[in-house]
Amino acid sequence: MQHDQAVLKLKPLEALIVTLIIFGTISFSIIHYQVVPHTPIMVAIFLLLLYGFWKKVTIKDLEIGMIEGAKSGLGAIFIFFFIGMLISSWMASGTIPTFIYLALNAVSGKYFFAVAFIVSSVVGISIGSSLTTAATIGVVFISVSSVLGISTVITAGAVISGAFFGDKMSPLSDTCNLASMVVKVDLFDHIRNMMWTTVPAFILSTIFYAFLSPKSANTDFKKLALLKSTLNQMDLVHWYSLIPFLVLIILAIKKVSAIVTLSMGIFSAILTSLFVQKDYGLGKIFEVLYAGYQAHSGVKEIDSLLTRGGMESMFFSISMVFLALAMGGLLFKLGILPALLDGIKRFLNRAPILISTTAITSIGINYLLGEQYLSILLPGNAYQESYHKAGLHPRNLSRVLEDAGTVVNPLVPWSVCGVFLTGVLGVSTMDYFPFAFFCLLSPVLTILFGITGLTISKE
Repeated sequence: MQHDQAVLKLKPLEALIVTLIIFGTISFSIIHYQVVPHTPIMVAIFLLLLYGFWKKVTIKDLEIGMIEGAKSGLGAIFIFFFIGMLISSWMASGTIPTFIYLALNAVSGKYFFAVAFIVSSVVGISIGSSLTTAATIGVVFISVSSVLGISTVITAGAVISGAFFGDKMSPLSDTCNLASMVVKVDLFDHIRNMMWTTVPAFILSTIFYAFLSPKSANTDFKKLALLKSTLNQMDLVHWYSLIPFLVLIILAIKKVSAIVTLSMGIFSAILTSLFVQKDYGLGKIFEVLYAGYQAHSGVKEIDSLLTRGGMESMFFSISMVFLALAMGGLLFKLGILPALLDGIKRFLNRAPILISTTAITSIGINYLLGEQYLSILLPGNAYQESYHKAGLHPRNLSRVLEDAGTVVNPLVPWSVCGVFLTGVLGVSTMDYFPFAFFCLLSPVLTILFGITGLTISKE
């Protein structure tokens, strides 16, 4: 989606009024009525279509806007399908059950949330994918927290914070590479400069999670022993079940494409499952990849933990993403978002205002469009000239784009990441929102440093 595709040239005030109506409709419906985002977004699309008709925009142009918007999410859609198959195949191969077993042995309630945050951060920075981290290690920590009687909501916040720390700081991450590429800054110069805001956010988050962690697990240890013995009886715990995870790590470190990496993770899990699941044939494998893994241990907690994954489990998320991006396409086609950006740029004559505005714009695009990449691309392209005129080095812009773009997307209920994480972890975006400390602190710190001038480098 590009600015020159807009069919209307709007005044910033008119664009702002339309935006507030659309955003207000969605927010009020989700927060007040507790409805799933699909319907409010459909209502918003209908309102935008009516607005387009009122402005005498042809139905063909409106349809093109929606289609172009939806097309921009096809990459994410395919990733969703692959991760759905990854989860179900890793269940069948014993990869996730083995991680759960090891975690039940090693992790107590003490500092549980801090451990979840740090481990997710390490895995996230190793593979450079927040969604894959949440769908693998995140599922393990959610499962363990459920068994230990520890808040799954705070656990989700810790896992998501760690996963997006990795997504932001890893040289393997697509968003990290995108931010440096858009503003033409060396990748490792970009990462080094981000440490000024990222390290304080990481330390503060660790302290908060350690403080919130219970001193001991409030659980029945007889039940804990039962769960571990059940996993053993199901023959799901093996050293070789960790091979698919090692394959995923190695390919990610070698910077192999996400589709290929996930495919090999799935393929290696399928091969492993043939040794773990003695009664599996090709037909059963196809069924598991589509409908998810089904556990029938007779122990309710285990069956609840392991019954998940599959392509089918991603349909809710995929439909949500298509609708949100179609709405974003209309916002572009009708000239609403370009008008907002043009209206803002005239006031950007001082560094504190420029950096704060960039952060607010990235956050706003996340909430308006629900798309992580656009929250980097659009402000990155729009504000480069303003940073140059203000005498600021482009690395300041790339840092703000990640601080307020990359890590904010999971905080939006109708965003690509927000929808996916809710589906995979089983915790709603609004529930984990106040506990995703790293994601909340990053934009605050980048604005604070912009206002004070700390760590802001001149051109």
